Amino acid sequence: MTRPGLRRSGIRSSGNVLGLPAARWDSRFLRACRGESVDRPPVWLLRQAGRYMAHYRERRALGSFLDLCKDPDRASQVALFAREFLNVDAAILFSDILVVLAALGMPLDYRENEGPHLSRPLGSLGDVNALRPAGAAAADLGYVDEALRRTVANLPADIPCIGFSGAPFTLAAYAIEGGGSRQFARTKTFMYRETAAWDALMTRLVDVLILHLTAQVAAGAAALQIFDSWAGHVTAADHREFVQPHLRRLIVCLPAGVPVILYSGGGAHLLDLLADCGADVLGCDPTTDLRRAGDLGRGRFAVQGNLDPTLLLAPRPRLLAGADAVLAAAAGADGFIFNLGQGILKETDPELAKALVAHVQAAGRGMTGRA
Repeated sequence: MTRPGLRRSGIRSSGNVLGLPAARWDSRFLRACRGESVDRPPVWLLRQAGRYMAHYRERRALGSFLDLCKDPDRASQVALFAREFLNVDAAILFSDILVVLAALGMPLDYRENEGPHLSRPLGSLGDVNALRPAGAAAADLGYVDEALRRTVANLPADIPCIGFSGAPFTLAAYAIEGGGSRQFARTKTFMYRETAAWDALMTRLVDVLILHLTAQVAAGAAALQIFDSWAGHVTAADHREFVQPHLRRLIVCLPAGVPVILYSGGGAHLLDLLADCGADVLGCDPTTDLRRAGDLGRGRFAVQGNLDPTLLLAPRPRLLAGADAVLAAAAGADGFIFNLGQGILKETDPELAKALVAHVQAAGRGMTGRA
């Protein structure tokens, strides 16, 4: 097991422990994760398979969103189509972060125009203790692993596939709020007043996430991304006390040799704390100063990000100028992966997303040395 802050040296020294095809191990994406020299920064897009694509909407129309997530054939189809259509440098598993809560025994559904809904939110230590054991929950997520296996089996030899999960805090917030929130008052009250229950919940979540992500690696994931979508809603002091210890335990317990990307939405004020969580790559949202992230990461971690996805709704010249600004900001980073700072919006023109990728791939060749 590596220690927090040392995963980066671990992925550099452990070699191709996953037995990946040589072309995949030496892919731009994995080399950039390791801080090695590349001819241009790799690029992929958050939520690159989604509602903005007709291909996705056709497969989503065959049932509910959860039906799609639980159908390995359709899930792999949408992941593969998006990767090929956009010509990005990495595929990502198609799934949803909240399937972990469903596996823990929380009833989950997705309401049209409302998003996820958990009908029995957690409110006490008793509720937490009633959740299913981590091992049983992870075993019920085999459909995720199968979707990943099918995706990996049909990728070009030089294209890696990213596995993912939600972060403990974000999953806990959904479980306590019963869905999304603006203020996260229930979550923070739970943290402050039910500290033992909070620690028990975070411990249960980390336990199942370690098993879930390790199974994804066994199924072929070459890297792992942890989505802490709601992390920005806590102060630095609260993050240090209630979030960081659990996040660090998750990251340090993941398989050696597999790059871990930590993405935190709205986390610009947490940058120093996030830098100490032990991730190999820090995924930055649009509010984060990419130059500062690159400076913090030098010799420690790579950076990923962070174009504002609303620029994909702007005129093409403004979009491409924004992409160039991101490339310029990341020029000194010790490893860089171009991405959006948040997921693609459903109103996005797929052809414009494709044009963005092509532009970054061409413009990025002017960046020399490390990505």
